[in-house]
Parts: sequence; structure tokens; C-alpha cells
Amino acid sequence: MRSVWLRPLLGFLAAAVLLLLAAVGVLYVVWTRDLPSIGDVDLLALGGETRVYDRKNRLIGVLTPSLSSGALASGDLLELGEISQPLRKAVVSSEDRRFNTHRGLDVIGISRGLLKGLFLGDLEGGSSITQQLVKNTLLGDLNSERTLERKFKEAVLAYRVEKNFSKQQILAAYLNVVYWGKTERRSIVGIDQAAHAYFGKPASELNLAESAYLAVLIPAPNSRYQKFEEFRPLTRIVLDRMVEDGSVTQAQADQAWRTPIYPAGWRIGWNADGTVRSAKLENPGRLEENLPAQAPQVAFHYLQAVERELVAQLGRKEAYASAKIVTGLDLEAQRAAEQAARDAELPEGATLGMAFVDPQTGEVTAMVGQQLDGGRPADWDNATQSRRQVGSSVKPFVYTLALAQGWQQSDTVLDAPLEGEYQPKNYDGRWLGYPVTLRYSLDHSLNLPTVRLAQEVGVSELEGKLTELGFGVQPDLGLSLSIGTLEASPLQVASAYAAFANGGLYRPASFVRQVVDEHGKVIYQRPEVPAVRVWDERTAYLGLDMLRGVVNDLSEAQGGLATRARIEGWPVGGKTGTTNDIRDLWFAGVVPGIAGAVWVGREDNQPLPAWAYSGTVPTPIWQSAVQGLLAGRKPQDFPVPQGISFATVRRVEMAFLSEQLQQAGAPVAPAPSAPARPPATPAPAPAPRTSVAPRTSEPAPAPAAPPAPPVAETLEVPAPEAAEPVPEVPALPQEPGTVQEEAAPQEQVPLPDLSGVQEEAARALEEARRAAEENLRNTVQQGTDQAADELQRTLDQAREQLQQLPQSVPQPAP
Repeated sequence: MRSVWLRPLLGFLAAAVLLLLAAVGVLYVVWTRDLPSIGDVDLLALGGETRVYDRKNRLIGVLTPSLSSGALASGDLLELGEISQPLRKAVVSSEDRRFNTHRGLDVIGISRGLLKGLFLGDLEGGSSITQQLVKNTLLGDLNSERTLERKFKEAVLAYRVEKNFSKQQILAAYLNVVYWGKTERRSIVGIDQAAHAYFGKPASELNLAESAYLAVLIPAPNSRYQKFEEFRPLTRIVLDRMVEDGSVTQAQADQAWRTPIYPAGWRIGWNADGTVRSAKLENPGRLEENLPAQAPQVAFHYLQAVERELVAQLGRKEAYASAKIVTGLDLEAQRAAEQAARDAELPEGATLGMAFVDPQTGEVTAMVGQQLDGGRPADWDNATQSRRQVGSSVKPFVYTLALAQGWQQSDTVLDAPLEGEYQPKNYDGRWLGYPVTLRYSLDHSLNLPTVRLAQEVGVSELEGKLTELGFGVQPDLGLSLSIGTLEASPLQVASAYAAFANGGLYRPASFVRQVVDEHGKVIYQRPEVPAVRVWDERTAYLGLDMLRGVVNDLSEAQGGLATRARIEGWPVGGKTGTTNDIRDLWFAGVVPGIAGAVWVGREDNQPLPAWAYSGTVPTPIWQSAVQGLLAGRKPQDFPVPQGISFATVRRVEMAFLSEQLQQAGAPVAPAPSAPARPPATPAPAPAPRTSVAPRTSEPAPAPAAPPAPPVAETLEVPAPEAAEPVPEVPALPQEPGTVQEEAAPQEQVPLPDLSGVQEEAARALEEARRAAEENLRNTVQQGTDQAADELQRTLDQAREQLQQLPQSVPQPAP
């Protein structure tokens, strides 16, 4: 009878076991494919030995290991012999009583944890010290998740750690990374910091009473520190466990219970039997005061980036076994950048990231990942790790791509709303309603002409070019890519802008030049990575010339966006950038030998105040850093390639391909031989046209009686996407100027009679008067005195010309 139901039951159990094993096998394959290396555990004993030098062989600092998960490690890593025995024993009895006998997994503890999870829905509990080490180091990205996946990965990695390291190594590593609470400004990580913070002494001097107290804090250090009396009984439990485990005698435990302890900040009255008579937390700030002062570290985030690059090339253990690392950093440049970061005037809650590269090598010469205040900066590095929308700082790539396709700076694009679903807007919501030159559009950071230009050059071509420049272009951005929805780090932007300063070559950013071992042998030399030619040399210079126009064409009063980037005696080119709701502010620019980018924003991606804009926040920071970097250098200009000539269009000197000017029949001004050209005058807008072609050339010399400038059409609209702010309402566009510096002589054509000329002049005067009156009405409504003066001058010029015209016309023959 028994066999009737026993056999099916055994079969069912066997099937269940097989199914469970199959499920475990599947989970093992799925969850262990991307497990981190257990080498992090070994690295906890290797820090503080590798010295890092700049490009001129000057010591920067010492490379301290960080963990692959991003978890924190104590600044001073202690060997087990430097930690008091009572502390080691107290932690083992409190956290993992079977630590010395299991192989990484405490089966009893795991069983208890599983039962707790099944009946209480809580998967916490049951972790061994080895598992906690794994959680705090190798699985830092999952250490707050209560999931089966985390537990499974912990178990696998714990087993691997136990196979490769001794119990002493594992315990020492655990004590160096365990979290013991935080102060107002710092986390307390590792036993060295905990001993100093709570008791003002090194870890080797902790007695049994103090050790038991620190062991009690581990599960919830912040709350348990705040409630001394409530958690005091747990110290008795730890001492009793130590007696049961044979770590101390009963007499030693009783003596420790009666020993008064005074954690930092607490005033405690003790009874002779070890009970608390009174306890008051008077000064929790004492924890901060007890921690060793942290000297400001030069190039803090640069050293972190050096570690990441070196580990990728050599592996973690080999990287830290080296004795000397030579980098591309320039110590003077780094100090100038750090001083600019300390002096930066940022909106409340904002921080920054900046990076500067050598355009000829791609080496990172200076980098700051946070705003600096004299103390230890936050670990997150905005210069390399952040990816934020770049705003209008992407526009120079759009315009340079157009130049590469045959466009000229003087060609025009319509500034008017687009047709279709995508409806971007200029920053102020207005448009001119007629074509503007490419130069004018970039100078004023107009969105509508930029998007139209992107339609002409092709979005796919733009995506390909940005990819060549090292950006990771997000899919499906469409035309919005052209006005700033691209996401990038300051270092990526700096490396891309370097192609304007080196003749069109993109070189990936690099930090490490060379690594030398303790015997003086070079174990790593940065490989020569072929540069990618993204622009031909002449196109790169044309793009550079447009960047210089953004900085120099307009004064601040005229609406110049980047005037605060100017550096006396040096040619500067660059572009500002602002994103929706003023969440990100950018300036990226170049001078001879330097390319760099500065980002300002909040790390929580919240908007900045309405008064903040890119011309007044990141641009002065960039200028300050670069000016400090250039101190002591002799000014120089960017070299002008063969086949580049200059002509003045609409009062602005622009660079052209020589053959383009020759084909147009315009006089060609050769490249200047002086070190630098003087700043050009502001660029006026072109005259309105009734027919707008995709690309048009500049008109012939201006007519004798120039028409009054048209008034821009306006429309009340919300703020644009990825737009560029202007500090003031810009002046209305001026009338068209001449195509070259000095107009060619006009051909003298005799007229049949004087009356016809007078009638023509009268009509011109009437047209000018009507246009002037219309502009004057609009100007008065807008309260723009500057435009009124300009219109009045136009009317006066037309009247004077009418008075002079009859005298200059040849008289008919008698």
C-alpha cells in the first residue's frame, strides 16, 4: 500500500530537484555573464604606491584605488596586523560567527534569511562577511536592492573570493570598506576612519569596549549613533557572543561592559555596573573634527580618469603594481583650471565640469569635475562621466559641414518658421522674415536658419560627422540634433572642437603617456592612434573663422554671446550653448594650442535661474582658465592654409576659398602675415528678398540709395528648444554694406534728360520715407531708441543723396 503512493512521491521529488537544478543552471548562466572581477579585493592592499607625474615630470600625486563598482574605500588601507584584535573578534562575532569555518556562504544564515523572505517578504539577513565584502565592493551597483539576483550573485562571487584569498585577507579587506556612518560633509568608510571619528585614536589602539560598540554600529550606523541608550543593550549581546565563540573570557567581557566609553559628541554618565546613568548628544560635529584633515588634492578627478584608462589598458593589478605613471597633464594648466573653478560664480545648487585638450596630440592637459571649495570634491566627475545636452554649442559643426559641401559664410538662409510638424523657434520667439548670412545666423545663434541649413546638408550626414568627432549620437533625434539635443561630456566637446584648431583632425582624448615599473622598465607606452580626418584643412579653417566671428563680430551691447571669452592679444573662437529651461549652460572654444569646454548645471537636472545664461556663467570660467594657462606665453595666431583668402562682406571680414572669390570676380585679400587680425566690425543682416533660394550669393555692390532696413516680424511664443539666450534685445539689423573693402568704380551711364533722373530720385526718396516711417512706428512701439536713430540717419542720407544727385548727372548736349 505504501509503495502505491511512495513511488509517485519520489518521482515528483526527483522531478522537482531536477527542475530546481535546471533553474539554478539557467540563473547561473544569465546572472554570471557580466560579474565583475574579484581582483578588487586584492587591490585593497595595493593603494598608495603608484606615483603620477605630469608631462614635465612633476609629481601630481599618488594613485589610490577605487573599486570597479564605484564603491568607496578608506583613504588609509590597513593590514590586518594594524587593526586591534578585540575589534576583529567583535566584528566576526557580531556579523558572521561562522566566518572561520564556512567557504563564503553561511548555510545556516542563508536558510534563516530564506525563511524570513518567504514568510516576511524580506530577503535581508544571512549574509556572511565575505558576502558583505562582495556587496560593498564588487556589487556596489546592487547593494541597496533586496532581490534574488543580488543574493545569487553575492553567493557566486563569495565562493570565488574564498577560493582565491585567505580569511585574513578577506577580513582585512572587509574592515577597510565597511560603512560606519557619515558626518555633514564626509562618509566614514573603513576602520581607520571609524576609529578616529568615534574615539579619536588609530584602529590599533581600540579596546574591547570600544570595539564592541563599533561592531554594534555596522548594521545601521547613523541611527544607532544617534540613540546611544536605546542600542546599548546590543553591546552586551556582542560581548556574550564573543564569550560563547571563545574569543574572550567571561571576565574580559564583564570588564569591557563596565568600562566607560565616550563616543565623539556624547556626554555620558556611567554607573559602576556598566549601565548608563545619563546620555546626551551634545556635539555630533565632533565626528567631523576627529577625522584627519584632507589636504586638497591637485587634479583629483584627473587621477581618477588616469586610473580608469590605465586599468582598461593593463588590468587593475598590473596598473597598481607599477611605480611611476607619466601623463599628459600640464600642472600649470591644471592649477589655472582649478583656480577658475574655485572663483566661479555659479547659481545656487549648480556645479561644473571642464576639460582642456592639446589639439595636436589629444592629450588632456587639465580637467576639473566639480566646483571646488578647498575641500575634497565629490567623487562624481562631470567632465568625463556626465552626458548632458550640448545646446547651441553643436551648431558650429552644422555650419562647417555646410562649408565642406560648398557653402560660403556669405550665403544666406531664410530666418522664418518652418513647415511641417517640427516647429523650433528662435530664442526670443521672433524671426526676421528674410534670408540672413550663415555668419550672421551663427553670430546670433538663430535656430530657424540652422535647422533649415541642417535640412540642406542632410541629417544623416550630420549624424555621421558627429560620430566621426567622437560623439555617441542618440537615435531618432532628427532635425533637433542641429540645435542641441545631442548629449555629451565636456571632454567629448573639447576633443571635437580641437579639430577646428589642428587643421581638421580628430584624436581621441588620452591621459596616460607611459608607465614604468619599480625596476625602471617601461611596461606601457601609449600607442600611436591614427587621427581621423573629419575636415579638410581649409574647411577646418573656415569653421574656425566662423567661431572667431561668434567671439569678435558683435559687442556685448549688440547682443554678442561670447564677448567674455576674449583674451587680449590672442585669437579666440568659440560658441555658447543653452538648453531647455536653462538646465545646461556651455561654452566651448579654442585658442592656438588649446581646445576646451565648460559645462555648468545642476546634477539633479533641475533648471537654473532665469538670469543665468551661457555668455555670463560658463564663458568667463573658460576665459579665466585659458588666460591662466596662457600666462607667460608669447601670443600667436592660427596658421592660415594655402588657398584661403579674405573679403569683407556686409562690413565683416570673412574667410573664403580663394577660388570661390575668383569665380565671383571679387577682389581677393590674401591671408594676413601679421600674428593676428584686428576684430572685425559687426555683421549686418542682408536685405529682404521676395524669392528665397536654398543658397544664394551676396549681391553686387549696394545701390546708390540704400533702402531702410526692414523691421523683424514678431510673434509671441514660448521659449524654444535647445535655444541660445541673449543678454539684451539685440539691435535691429543694419542696412547692407559693400561686398569688398573698397567698392569698384561705378560705370558712368549718361541719362537722356535731367527730369527723368529727378523723378527717379523722387520716387526713391518717397519709398525711403515710407519705409522709414513704418520702421519708426514699430521702433517707437518697441521703445528702441537705437533703431530710431538708425532710421533717421537712413532718411537723412537719402535726402542728402537726392540733393547731390542732379549735380552729378551729365547734362544733355546742346
